[in-house]
Amino acid sequence: MDDDRRAFLTDLLTTPSPSGFEAVGQRVWLDYVREFADDVWTDDYGNAVAVHEGDADASIAFGGHADEIGYIVRDITDDGFLRIGSIGGADRTVSKGQHVTVHAEAPVAGVIGQTAIHLRDREDESHQDIAEQFVDIGAEDGEAAGDLVEVGDPVTVETRVRPLHGDRIAARAMDNRVGIWSAAEGLRAAVEAGVDATVYAVSTVQEEVGLQGAKMVGFDLDPDAAVAVDVTHATDNPDIPGKRVGPVELGAGPVVSRGSANHPSLVELARDAAEESGTDVQLQATGSRTGTDADGFYTSRSGIPSLNLGVPNRYMHTPVEVIDTGDLDAVAELLGAMAVGAADAAPFGLDI
Repeated sequence: MDDDRRAFLTDLLTTPSPSGFEAVGQRVWLDYVREFADDVWTDDYGNAVAVHEGDADASIAFGGHADEIGYIVRDITDDGFLRIGSIGGADRTVSKGQHVTVHAEAPVAGVIGQTAIHLRDREDESHQDIAEQFVDIGAEDGEAAGDLVEVGDPVTVETRVRPLHGDRIAARAMDNRVGIWSAAEGLRAAVEAGVDATVYAVSTVQEEVGLQGAKMVGFDLDPDAAVAVDVTHATDNPDIPGKRVGPVELGAGPVVSRGSANHPSLVELARDAAEESGTDVQLQATGSRTGTDADGFYTSRSGIPSLNLGVPNRYMHTPVEVIDTGDLDAVAELLGAMAVGAADAAPFGLDI
C-alpha cells in the first residue's frame, strides 16, 4: 500500500464515527474521493456517494459502511458518573478499563471504570452488561458532569493505529473503515481503467444498527448491481472454537461470499475478475444472511443483485481489530477488475 492510500486509511481509522453520528468521518471520505470522481453528494441522513459516469447502459455500486460500534450517554448520576448504553453490537467483555472520548460539544476524556481485582468478589467474574457499566470523566458531582456532557452524546474507545509485523495493522473500527476505503479505491481503479459502466462508490450510515443506510441509498441509486465490502471473521487465531473454524485466513485475499443475498451472477463476475487480474480470493458460505449491507441492498426496490465481498479481520468488535493491508490492496484491485467487466456482464438477472 502506497503512502497516500495508507494515510487515507489512517485518517479514516482515527476519525470517530459511531452509528448516527457519522458526519465527521463522511467529510474525510468525501474530501478524498472528490479528487477523482465526476460528482459527489450526500443524502439527508449522511449517506455519501461518488460517481464515475460511464458511457455504457450499466451501473455498479461499491459500498462500505462509515459507522462504528460505540456507546451513548443515557444518564448522568448525582455523583458525576455517566451511565451508558450500546451503539450497535458493543462487546461487554472488552469495554471495562478502556480510555474513551465523549463526543460532546467539546471532546471529553474519560474511562470505563473497572473495580480493582483486589476489591472484587473473585467467585463472581461474570461480565456486566453495558447498561450496568459507567464512564468516569473525573467530575466531582452530577452538576459538574452536566456542564461537560449531555444525555445522548456518543462515546467511542480511544485507541491508536498500530503497525504490527509485516503488512498487518491493529486499530478499532476496522469494521468498517476498510470497507469505505475499499469502495473509494475501487472507484479510483475504475476511473484509471476508463471503464464503460457507471460506477458508484458509497459510504453508508447506520449499518451497525440495522443496515439502515444501505436501504436508503440502494433505493435512491437503484444500480444494476451492488457490492458491499465489509470485514469478515478471520478464523486463523488460536482461540476460535472448533465448530467456528473455517477457511478464512488473514493475508490470503478477499473473501467472496456464496449463498443468501449473494447473487450468482455477481459471484461469477467476482471470480472471473479475480482470475483475469491474478487476484487470490477465498470463498465463504453464508447460508442465511451476510449480516452486511448486502442484505440491505438486495432487498431494495424490486431486488438489486448484490454481493458481499469480505476483508479478513481478527477480533471483530474489539478495540484491537487486525487486518492485513495486502488484503485491502487486493480488494481494490478486484473491484477495479469487476468494474471493467460490469458492462459485459449486465444485466445481472438469473437465467431460468
